[in-house]
Amino acid sequence: MGTHTATGRGHATDTLPAGLEMGTMRPGGWDAYYDALERAFGGVPEPEEYRTLWNRLTEPERTLAVYDQDEVVGTAGAFSFRVSVPGGAVLPAAGVTMVSVQSTHRRRGLLSAMMRRQLTDVRAMGEPFAVLTASEPPIYGRFGYGAATERMLLQVDTSRVSLRVPEGTDQVRLRLADPAKALDACEEVYAQQVPGRPGMLERQPGWAELGVVDPEKDREGHGELLCVTAERDGKLTGYARYAIKPDWSSTTGAASGTVTLRDLEALDPVSYAALWRYLFEVDLTSTVVALNRPVDDPLLHMVSDIRRCGVRVRDELYLRLVDLGAALAGRSYAVPVDVVLEVRDPFCPWNEGRWRLSGDADGARCERTTDPADLSLSVRELGTVYLGGSSLRALAAAGRVEELRSGALAPAARAFSNDPAPWSPHGF
Repeated sequence: MGTHTATGRGHATDTLPAGLEMGTMRPGGWDAYYDALERAFGGVPEPEEYRTLWNRLTEPERTLAVYDQDEVVGTAGAFSFRVSVPGGAVLPAAGVTMVSVQSTHRRRGLLSAMMRRQLTDVRAMGEPFAVLTASEPPIYGRFGYGAATERMLLQVDTSRVSLRVPEGTDQVRLRLADPAKALDACEEVYAQQVPGRPGMLERQPGWAELGVVDPEKDREGHGELLCVTAERDGKLTGYARYAIKPDWSSTTGAASGTVTLRDLEALDPVSYAALWRYLFEVDLTSTVVALNRPVDDPLLHMVSDIRRCGVRVRDELYLRLVDLGAALAGRSYAVPVDVVLEVRDPFCPWNEGRWRLSGDADGARCERTTDPADLSLSVRELGTVYLGGSSLRALAAAGRVEELRSGALAPAARAFSNDPAPWSPHGF
């Protein structure tokens, strides 16, 4: 369902009003919990296929609810994830989701109470950070979440844009496959990509199914979900899942359908190029739409006319350091770094104070120190730069990072950078 949040604005206290009780979801309480969540988001029920899958994936012991007697009036869940970070390590993380407050109970401190309880639990579980995708980004900054990845959206006019593909593309064999039957083989391709790009989820059992759920109710004029696979030397080297929306409305009678891409992964440039070329050349279509691609997608360097690709970029994954020392020590750094950070974190005060970060491409240490600070910033800024997608220098120019020792900012900014750009291709 994606990470949704429907709530009122903040409240100064984390103490729940009298008569309200917060705890994990009650036994047998899934339907009441999910009904409350859907009601907070306008009351339109999700297709049963999604509801059933989310029920299976939900971890009841990590699913918080606020009750007003027997009524669910607040929700906040978390999934046990593993997320790739710069350097290729995959770290445990909490995937925050299903956050809502009923409109009858806003401005009473429910959200703050759930967020504090949740982050305390995340720390106790030894997860160094939490991630979420936000329906309302302004909500989460005050809880220490920073925008850590972006996604690129494309709407390509394939009637006027061609592709320059590398030599060897014609040798890639493409096959149409049943999306469900090909799921395990495609998942092996996806899994190989995870360590190479920060922000990707190492999918746990059951999560791959999210890529092939295809409720007819949600198709919005598209046909059924399709899958094309790429093979080289008899081995699967890539796949694309997509659907086609026919369009015969042109006054000329010409077809101008749309290919909507759900996801595409490939292990080498020629397989990647062959899949995109296939999508560009689907019969009776003139547009390819992709709603979530990395901002450094190679496709940008293959198209003949970037201006006809409708490129847009928006925020995607938000990240919150929970165990600051473990999180910063868990990733590697592009160049050697030795910097003392003065960190503000009033919501999770165990992170506040001075930390010495020392590391390079082979690893890092991050420990408390009494040495003079080189940079001053909040935990939100550290979340923003943690995966390497944003620059400490840019944040400093915006007044959100202060250089306390002259010359400390530039090397620290270089150290936190990462290539490739972080990306989260996976909703939750």
